[in-house]
Amino acid sequence: MTAGLPAPSLGVLGIVAAAFAALVLVLRRNRSAGVAAGTLRWGALSVRVQWRVLWLSGAVVAVVLGLAIVGLVVGDYPVPAGQALATALWDRGGEFEFVVNSLRFPRVVVAVLAGACLAVSGALFQSLVDNPLVSPDIIGINTGAAACAMTILLVGGHPGLLPVAAFAGALAAAAVIFLLSWRRGVSGARLVLVGIGVNALLASVISFLLVRFPIDQVGAAAAWQAGTLAAASWSNAAVLSAGLVVLFPPAFLLARQLRVLQLGDEIAGNLGLSLERCRVLVVVVGSALAAVVVAVVGPLGFVALLVPHVARSLAGTLTGGVLVLTALLGAVMLLSADLIAQRLFAPTVLPAGIVTAAMGGPFLLAILRRYNRAF
Repeated sequence: MTAGLPAPSLGVLGIVAAAFAALVLVLRRNRSAGVAAGTLRWGALSVRVQWRVLWLSGAVVAVVLGLAIVGLVVGDYPVPAGQALATALWDRGGEFEFVVNSLRFPRVVVAVLAGACLAVSGALFQSLVDNPLVSPDIIGINTGAAACAMTILLVGGHPGLLPVAAFAGALAAAAVIFLLSWRRGVSGARLVLVGIGVNALLASVISFLLVRFPIDQVGAAAAWQAGTLAAASWSNAAVLSAGLVVLFPPAFLLARQLRVLQLGDEIAGNLGLSLERCRVLVVVVGSALAAVVVAVVGPLGFVALLVPHVARSLAGTLTGGVLVLTALLGAVMLLSADLIAQRLFAPTVLPAGIVTAAMGGPFLLAILRRYNRAF
């Protein structure tokens, strides 16, 4: 008799479902908000504020905090919520120190940061070519990063080289895709088709690596390839934090240029935008954001595809505020997926990438059905 998965545990599913239900209620109320934008003035300074995006971002932050608390509390070794928060924030060295601060807290932080990075990366690529099917995992950028990082893993390279290798692989894949897609500009449909081909080619490289090396080396690499947060640590969180701190400001600044670029090359050029410089910067920043996540947790799928579309449908075209909202929604998706992966078949823990694929697959089919006339 073969052992199967244990019966599903529905407790965490209920909590995550309740969080999403609360978020949906917030979104419905948000749609009926009267004032969409306004101006804040402080002496000679003035800032244009999208009140709807600001209010919605605050609600999503509350959901992220709620899910983070669930991540600290729920597990094979339950921890009371008050003691979990105390141990995580100020009461070091207590009874739950190891469980909270060595196992659960870094996992929660890594999920939040990785989800934010992937969501911002997807928003940049989708806005660049104005196509909802473009994301680093669909067009092969994640796979390029994974191929290089897996090569380092399998040949016994130093783990500190993973971010560098992943970035080099992502940038090389992006360069090949854009060069093959270029024909007097980049067509969204052509980019998707070329990217799918490059993704398949790079996936075959990864398969070759998995069968080429001994099984004892392949096991850890295969688990990493599925996209998992099981080995999340504070060093991983530090890498993701550094990547987000370095890369989010240029992404924020590029949001305005992308809005101009979406007016068309001729109009954008007449307005003084350097078209090729803008495209190159978007590719570099978007690829780097995806690469830093791949280097830490593996090639998680569908977060970069799904989240920007949701944010855009709620808040409109890309702006700095919408980009922040996109990052927060990415944190919600990946944190929710990881909680489900941990507790759905507890004590068996699934890779988070399986859950994100289950969440994103139907969404991809819905997009294809909606845009079937374009393809």
